[in-house]
Amino acid sequence: MFHRLRQHFPVPALFFLWALAACTPDLELPEYTAGDANFSKFIAVGGSYMTGFQDGALWKKGQERSIGALMAGQFSKVGGGSFRQPLMPDHLGLGLNAKPWEGVFVHASRLGYKTDCEGISALKPLKDTFGLSLASPYLDGISGNSFQNLAVPYARIQDHFSLSFSASWQNGNPNPYYHRFASNVGNSTVKGDAVAQQATFFAAWFGMEEIYEHARSGATSFTIPSGSVFWHYLDQYLGALCANGAKGVIANIPDPSAIPFYTTIPWNGLELTQSKADSLNQLTGYMFNFVAGQNGFVIADPDSPGNYRKMIEGEYLLLTLPLDSVKCNYMGVFTPIPDRYVLDISEMNTLRSFLQHYNSVINERASYYGLALCDMHSFFSGLKSGTMWNGVELNSTFVSGGFFSLDGYHPHQKGYAVLANEFVKSVCRKYNAVIPGVYCSDCDGVIFP
Repeated sequence: MFHRLRQHFPVPALFFLWALAACTPDLELPEYTAGDANFSKFIAVGGSYMTGFQDGALWKKGQERSIGALMAGQFSKVGGGSFRQPLMPDHLGLGLNAKPWEGVFVHASRLGYKTDCEGISALKPLKDTFGLSLASPYLDGISGNSFQNLAVPYARIQDHFSLSFSASWQNGNPNPYYHRFASNVGNSTVKGDAVAQQATFFAAWFGMEEIYEHARSGATSFTIPSGSVFWHYLDQYLGALCANGAKGVIANIPDPSAIPFYTTIPWNGLELTQSKADSLNQLTGYMFNFVAGQNGFVIADPDSPGNYRKMIEGEYLLLTLPLDSVKCNYMGVFTPIPDRYVLDISEMNTLRSFLQHYNSVINERASYYGLALCDMHSFFSGLKSGTMWNGVELNSTFVSGGFFSLDGYHPHQKGYAVLANEFVKSVCRKYNAVIPGVYCSDCDGVIFP
């Protein structure tokens, strides 16, 4: 046999292979440890991102692969217990329709073919709307139960302190999500329910709703509370959670430039030939100086002559912009794009000022309470150029990037797995823990028809 091997391998190579086999140690898995933390009772608090909200709705599989659920799965390897969530009854789910006159609620969006005003059929997010008469399976309360995911879609931090926030949709509450699992409808708060859990460890993500509720309106409504107001509520919340010795991790807030809801439609997406630019200049009296190639859209601006002007770099168009009106009705050329679809330079400066202040509050309070800080602001900035996860590159490009869901704002399940992993890494660094990274083989991305 040795002779036959020598026909394929020279003698030095055979001795090398023998020595390598003899000296290679058995592979050993790292010893997982909780370090300085105790994960026996883990809860999650915050807004939409912590619930698993995606595709414009809250639905069962998304919740089952929420940041908190994925973290709890890893914590179970170092002494963590169960993680109960107020799951929706199916995988269609409940979302709030931005156009309620078409139907108050929507199911989770799906990717399908839609024909535009020019007769061109293409893949686009499709929404199924429905009214109050069909919504009871999603609105009916399951109160009296005890859950560890106490995050609520679209809930600002001050909502977590409000008794009226537990009221039902039918009783005038514009947010239908907390009512479903409030411990005592009309007499409980999210914060109270969270503190009552007596958690040993928590994950929190606050401030997103305050910043992005305003941004989603094109900065036309939903005033952002001051940094001092945010500090007040955050300090009370963290103080109450930490009062019995609990430890935790808190995330800060990313910039809109990293989120496709604000970046998918380019500010200079008005592409013209030379002849079209010349024709438009003649029709508008050279008011906008259109040129061949990329041009900024015309937007409403009450501070400009005539109350309109061309967009400039650094301004953003929202994904809610009605593209058929742009393509076929000359919105953005002869008709200015309304302010509710635009974040202009002034609005962006104001929004970023609040965002910076909020992040300073989060960073400072995290330090004060000895919490791990998950720097999502930096992570999302890097996401624009891509990140590797399970051997696949994900980035922030709408649909094709694989990270964000079809609403352009919330991640999909693969994206949430990446974020859960960022939380776990922050926990390990802070508390000297050794916890395996998040691996989710059945986390979905965008599903193509």
